[in-house]
Amino acid sequence: MVGGLFRSSTRDIPDVSEVPEHIAVIMDGNGRWARKRLLPRVAGHARGVDALRATVRGCKDRGVRFLTVFAFSSENWRRPQEEVSFLMQLFLKSLQKEIRRMHENDMRFRVIGDLSKFDARLVDMIREAEALTADNGGLNFTVAANYGGRWDILDAMSRLMTRDPQRRERFTEEELASELSMNFAPEPDLFIRTGGEKRISNFLLWQLAYTELYFTDALWPDFDVDALDAAIASYQARERRFGRTSEQLKTRSGE
Repeated sequence: MVGGLFRSSTRDIPDVSEVPEHIAVIMDGNGRWARKRLLPRVAGHARGVDALRATVRGCKDRGVRFLTVFAFSSENWRRPQEEVSFLMQLFLKSLQKEIRRMHENDMRFRVIGDLSKFDARLVDMIREAEALTADNGGLNFTVAANYGGRWDILDAMSRLMTRDPQRRERFTEEELASELSMNFAPEPDLFIRTGGEKRISNFLLWQLAYTELYFTDALWPDFDVDALDAAIASYQARERRFGRTSEQLKTRSGE
């Protein structure tokens, strides 16, 4: 880290480890999984919780330090009201059921995003879970809820300008990064999106600058530890150059 902040991949060359330090996931395909089985969409979301539980455990067992999942985007409010209501209730029930287990396993839990639209009971539960796990040193598990990458950047800039309204010179990358929702974590090494779509969908736009992208046709409820291992194996086969040439990497590794 530099000055208390994790290194920027566009300004520095991050360390590369065999196991990704930070994995970011878009959990896509719940509705299609349910539709294939002639079930309501909400059944897919409920089954997706099991896949998330297995992924959290798999990351912890494999030495991943940070796992960030996209649970509800700022655009998901456009979905049918009954589905949105179900997702909110599912989030609350999952927190009630899982947070004690996460705490006992030394995991730290956070939620990033604009929580102002959420029910007060859910917000209170989130804050209690964050406080309970605040001193834990194991896997850092973060849920992005009512989150959008553009919102994140605009929110960070608004705070900077409010704090220093008379400033004339440009803000630095480090200053902006310090105000982003994920300022506590290194940039993701590996991004996984299930469900066959090949988009970032407004997720961690700033942080994914040099992240390795992995797309799979597996629908999220079918994503298991074998699928996680396949994603990590794909990551391990990549050459992470960060703007350098392959020859430079070979020369550096031979030193």
